[in-house]
Amino acid sequence: MTDAPHIPQEDLALYALETLSHEESAALRVHLSQCEVCQAELATLRGDLAMVALSVDQHPLPAGARDRFALRIAEDVRPGQPVVKRAEPVPIDRRRSRFGAAAWPGWLAAAVLLIVAGGLGYEVSVLRARLDDRDSRIAALEANESRVKQVAEVLTAPNAQRVLLTAAKTPPAPTGRVVYLASRGELILQANNLAAVPAGKTYELWVIPADGSAPIPAGLFRPDAAGNGSVVLPSIPQGVQAKAFGVTMEDAAGSKTPTAPILLAGAVPASGL
Repeated sequence: MTDAPHIPQEDLALYALETLSHEESAALRVHLSQCEVCQAELATLRGDLAMVALSVDQHPLPAGARDRFALRIAEDVRPGQPVVKRAEPVPIDRRRSRFGAAAWPGWLAAAVLLIVAGGLGYEVSVLRARLDDRDSRIAALEANESRVKQVAEVLTAPNAQRVLLTAAKTPPAPTGRVVYLASRGELILQANNLAAVPAGKTYELWVIPADGSAPIPAGLFRPDAAGNGSVVLPSIPQGVQAKAFGVTMEDAAGSKTPTAPILLAGAVPASGL
């Protein structure tokens, strides 16, 4: 027997087949009297074994067997011999008298098959659960891959519209972009979102030389109603390597030195323009 909380299915099958010893059967009966789970399992096994037993072909007694058996008994009782009183017949289980000892090997094999089938059924259910989990993971990966591909297509589509969003009721920050060719002393500035300048004032662009010399004036400009302004090819010296550029607000005639504060500023990248 086992120390498990419930009787193993193999022991229940042997108990149902009545092949256990008297001591083993008594121990199982004590457990069965207190365990509804094992009682239900035993009832199921007995039902299955009964179905197997009913499927066994029944064969009639050979012709004359009953008469030969009666004659043999009569010969044993000779005249002059005391008649031995026969014991009263003891009722026995109908299933055992009906199927006989020849059915026990079949019953035992059927019980083993039932146990093996139960184990195989459990393994199949576990494998099916694992397959379902694998299929779910594959489906999730495929869906994720499809979404990544879709995002990439949107970001790289040549006909996609690209719009910059800003906070409502917040004026865009002023910006400026300079393209400078030092070797030829040629420069182009495009500024946007600039505030309007007061009367008598103007914006002035400055080149900040990399050698630390004084800033070089690079053109005056006033923005239009939309805040856009530009400086195109001002007159500045050739060959001046720039460190940075800046924009200040000056008098309408301009200035030779920048007046603080510097409204727009940008450093030249280390690799140059």
